[in-house]
Amino acid sequence: MKLDDIDIDGTLKEMELILSNEKELSPALKSMIGVLILVVKLLTNRTGLTSRNSSKPPSSDPNRPKTPRRKSGKKPGGQKGRTGTTLKQIEEPDEIEVIQIDRRKLPKGGYRDVGFEKRQVFDIDFSRVVTEYRAQILEDETGQQFVAPFPEGVTKAVQYGNALKAHAVYLSQYQLLPYHRIQEYFAEQLQIPVSQGSIFNFNREAFKRLACFEHIAKDRPAMAELAHADETGITIDGKRHWLHCLSNDAWTSFFPHENRSAQAMDASGVLPRFTGTLCHDHWKPYYHYECRHALCNAHHLRELTRAWEQDEQPWARQMKGLLEQINRAVDEAGGALDPIESDTYQKQYRARLKRAERECPAPEQTHRAGKRGRIKRSKARNLLERLINYEDDVLRFMDEEIVPFTNNRGENDIRMTKVQQKISGCFRSFEGAEMFCRVRGYLSTCRKQGLSSSQAMDLLFKGELPDFAK
Repeated sequence: MKLDDIDIDGTLKEMELILSNEKELSPALKSMIGVLILVVKLLTNRTGLTSRNSSKPPSSDPNRPKTPRRKSGKKPGGQKGRTGTTLKQIEEPDEIEVIQIDRRKLPKGGYRDVGFEKRQVFDIDFSRVVTEYRAQILEDETGQQFVAPFPEGVTKAVQYGNALKAHAVYLSQYQLLPYHRIQEYFAEQLQIPVSQGSIFNFNREAFKRLACFEHIAKDRPAMAELAHADETGITIDGKRHWLHCLSNDAWTSFFPHENRSAQAMDASGVLPRFTGTLCHDHWKPYYHYECRHALCNAHHLRELTRAWEQDEQPWARQMKGLLEQINRAVDEAGGALDPIESDTYQKQYRARLKRAERECPAPEQTHRAGKRGRIKRSKARNLLERLINYEDDVLRFMDEEIVPFTNNRGENDIRMTKVQQKISGCFRSFEGAEMFCRVRGYLSTCRKQGLSSSQAMDLLFKGELPDFAK
């Protein structure tokens, strides 16, 4: 490994050689220097980790270089057949303002009206709407009064409307604005006083209204042919928890739990019933379930890059190239290879793994520190054994059109959770995490089904389920 043009590995090897040949050093000093060399190796390995060779996000890459854009040969601007977002005139504007010509500024003569030229200005109007309901009161001859019934939901002298609640929950759970900023927005833009406690209550109301939808959102993925699973760490009241995600192209289900194990996945109630193909990143508890599995090859590519760049494993570079080649072939074939081509690539895959076994052998039994347990492997060796032992799950994308090359679907669905954590830092309570998961899963599902987040929230506070969930 090189750092600022300094060959770290070469320098450390020279130091180890000099240390081994030095006879006058005491054993204690040699041990201390050996520990220092080990620390330097660990620190330099961490320094070399980027989004290319690990699961670190691209935003953490120091001074990441920008890849120059390749020339496509196309003209600048929108291409033919592209569905653009250009502002277009509409047939029925909300307001029409007629502009008359000042005839006093025209030359003398006769004129006739031949039409008009129209231009439209799209704008917005931030305004509050206060509706006052006046229920008629009738009194009979005996003094008994009868009051007209108020509309359903109008129960207080002053209260917030459903549209305001829906908008507040949208800002909180979809746009991820903190409560105090939502409070400022309503006060400054709409002149409506809304406390942070009220915003929390709006979220809680949305959470309760979605109880029925959550059951549907768990049943549908459980019956699907393909699902993506992922999990990420979250902080609740200062303690480490995990947010689990199970999703596909049509549905998203989130749930929080205090741990990451199969116990948490059982608690979700989805994976124990799932019988399709589960795409994940080889977190072992997923293999607790007797369904078909497909491993995320984006993780494999990053780990292979690390094995080549940091551990100098030639086989890793070759295997990375082969997986990328297979992926291109699958894309060109429309999603799956024919049996002959698939068999050819499988043979290449196994041949490279055999060469890798020679380049990266398993540790010898004589190096065992104790009598029990598995001998510690290097990261490169662990990766190699995974590619060998789980060959079918690594290459499943070759033969089954429904199986993708990566687990990007699941990772994309869970990514906004990290944004929420960056903004708010943590969830103050487990209830808050549950509210986020249920509402966010509902909004994510609606967007996948072609329903905007605003429309989804309006339906929710009207007490209606989207058509796709009925």
